[in-house]
Amino acid sequence: MEWFFDPNIWVGLLTLVVLEIVLGIDNLIFIAILAEKVPPHQRDKARLIGLSLAMLMRLGLLTMISWMVTLTEPLISLMGKAVSGRDLILLLGGVFLLFKATMELHERVEGKTHVHSGPRVYASLGAVIAQIIVLDAVFSLDAVITAVGMVDELGVMMAAVIISMAVMILASKPLTRFVNAHPTVVVLCLSFLLMIGLSLVAEGLGFKIPKGYLYAAIGFSIVIEFFNQLAHKNFTRKDAHLPLRERTADAILRLLGSRTRAEVNQEAENTVEPAEASAFDSEERNMVSGVLSLSQRSVRSVMTTRSDLTWIDLNASAATIRQQVLDTPHSFFPVCRGQLDDIVGVARAKDLIADLSAHGKIDAASLRDPIIMPDSVGVLKVMDTLKRSHGQLVLIADEYGTIQGLVTPIDILEAIAGEFPDEDEQPVIQAIGKDQWKIDGTADLLYLQQVLHSDALVSVDDEYTSLAGFMLERFTTLPQAGETIDVDGLRFEVLEVVERRIATVLVTRLSPDGEPQAT
Repeated sequence: MEWFFDPNIWVGLLTLVVLEIVLGIDNLIFIAILAEKVPPHQRDKARLIGLSLAMLMRLGLLTMISWMVTLTEPLISLMGKAVSGRDLILLLGGVFLLFKATMELHERVEGKTHVHSGPRVYASLGAVIAQIIVLDAVFSLDAVITAVGMVDELGVMMAAVIISMAVMILASKPLTRFVNAHPTVVVLCLSFLLMIGLSLVAEGLGFKIPKGYLYAAIGFSIVIEFFNQLAHKNFTRKDAHLPLRERTADAILRLLGSRTRAEVNQEAENTVEPAEASAFDSEERNMVSGVLSLSQRSVRSVMTTRSDLTWIDLNASAATIRQQVLDTPHSFFPVCRGQLDDIVGVARAKDLIADLSAHGKIDAASLRDPIIMPDSVGVLKVMDTLKRSHGQLVLIADEYGTIQGLVTPIDILEAIAGEFPDEDEQPVIQAIGKDQWKIDGTADLLYLQQVLHSDALVSVDDEYTSLAGFMLERFTTLPQAGETIDVDGLRFEVLEVVERRIATVLVTRLSPDGEPQAT
């Protein structure tokens, strides 16, 4: 019983159990496939009988091969060296393991999988058991030869086989899921097979490799794999902290071919061949991005701001109101008394013209009750309100009741598909040259990111939504015309400041040396 207290025996037993389990996975998978051929109520029975036969087969082969390796009498002479039956068995077994492990590694690296694709025809239990016996004979060889190469005591080999098969019988389904979910574990064990096969070949040729060396290498590899699995688990946990919606949106956009400017430049540096054309145009990707991010956007990022509002003053003359309506291509107007915050109602342009023509003033009966929503509400809530407003606009007010802007169906559409300028408007973003743009300070940052192919303009913690807010955050004070800042390879130059706000900005892409690329 002195071997019972030998740590090498226990290390060998533990390692052999793990290897036997991994080597038995293919056997387990094929048994499960064959068990699918019998009626459902007999499948568990077929699986249990198959694994039990595999265990008996391995124990029988272990007994036979362990006896054969004791045959040390020379049988033949090869190149002046006596070769015994033991040497032949070790040599052939080592070559078999090298071949088996190499083929399995090739299939794993190439991504090949065993697929059972045939008609679902129920077979008799006896026929399936006969097929399982043949499979057991084939799949038991590598496990038996591995056991012979790992340890010298027959009792330890048998104990490892019995323990491994018991584990497989009791936990066949979760064990299969674990191996399929951790392919690096299988690759590691197949690498152990290569090492054991090489050891058997060397021993068959007369070169004895101490088992301690093998155990040390296997133990070190297992520790490294443990840290690898731990790091992967921590990375997965960290990635799971991102909202599911954000991860899904990012995955969809990448499937559509969306890439940042840095990724495009990196790809261009690493290849001289032209990139494959994307199946989706940039406009299509931008629209999908707009839809996916709509629920996360602040209503302030889509509304027409207070400074750009056109409203009707009841105190103005009929001629002034008529001219204002005729000069503005809007169909709805907020109607106020003296100032924008004193809202009386909302009127259609044709009703205003009709009232002015018939009565010389605006009839109160033509006004609709204004729809006012707080600026803290989400875009989807505003969109739902617009659906029920029969084409009317929604006014946005802050916590103090001050009107900050308004939202129309066109504003929602622009948040998804980009700008639709009115007749009296210029595009918010105007390309004036290669890698150079003239941009209005009210430009939405999300849309601007798509145009500039940058991901450094928007952050979840930002309280601003426009280019002007982005620049004020970095200047910390109202800048003067001509002042610049550089962000993510882009130079933002203030062109015009009007009434204490940044009105126009010139954006130029910089070259790697920091100089403008525009021509």
